[in-house]
Amino acid sequence: MVIPVNFDSVDLDTVLSEWLSRDFPAQAVAVLGPDPFGGVEDRQLVAVHPQAFAAAGRALAASADFGAPWRESAAPLVAWQSLSRPEDPGAKPWRALWAAHGFHSVVRVEFPLPAGRAFECFMFTQRELVDRSEAAMLVWSAMNVWPLVQRALGVRRSTLSPRERECLQLAFQGLTARESSLRLQCAERTVNYHLSNAMAKLKVDSKLAAIQRACWLGAI
Repeated sequence: MVIPVNFDSVDLDTVLSEWLSRDFPAQAVAVLGPDPFGGVEDRQLVAVHPQAFAAAGRALAASADFGAPWRESAAPLVAWQSLSRPEDPGAKPWRALWAAHGFHSVVRVEFPLPAGRAFECFMFTQRELVDRSEAAMLVWSAMNVWPLVQRALGVRRSTLSPRERECLQLAFQGLTARESSLRLQCAERTVNYHLSNAMAKLKVDSKLAAIQRACWLGAI
């Protein structure tokens, strides 16, 4: 079982706590990310606050709701749904778990990644949202805080060194090893060394695959 990153990252948990403590209509947030070593539909609960809602967050990650099929359709990147409406008999249990905690509405924002993956931010509120402006407030707040959250996720989920992440970032921008070496003021073989180490850590045998997995971890 993957432990949410914020459980052992004071920095990330503080970011999430401060986010929810603002003049903000949500009382809980769950962040799902792709399993970098799994299939396209495999998701993990990478952060949840307050931490007491980890079980409900894992149920959400294990469900087929949203996920890869959602991204393959023409569905929007933002969704706003009620948790108190009657559910279909075959519905997944995550809604009931969140509703049992007193939550009535959820707003979801997706942050796309390469190769059909995505980070998904779910914000739960104990209010029944009836005004589109309230949902929009949650969306904008997620977009504003997301760079801080992603940066913290990338540092904690990845064993890549700062230099390895930097070389992958430059490769992601389309730079060759030689061009990266000029940017970093080092030898070309040094760049290739860091890229090779990154590929080994990410368990892939190509630079492109390393870039994809680093993106899925939030490392670049």
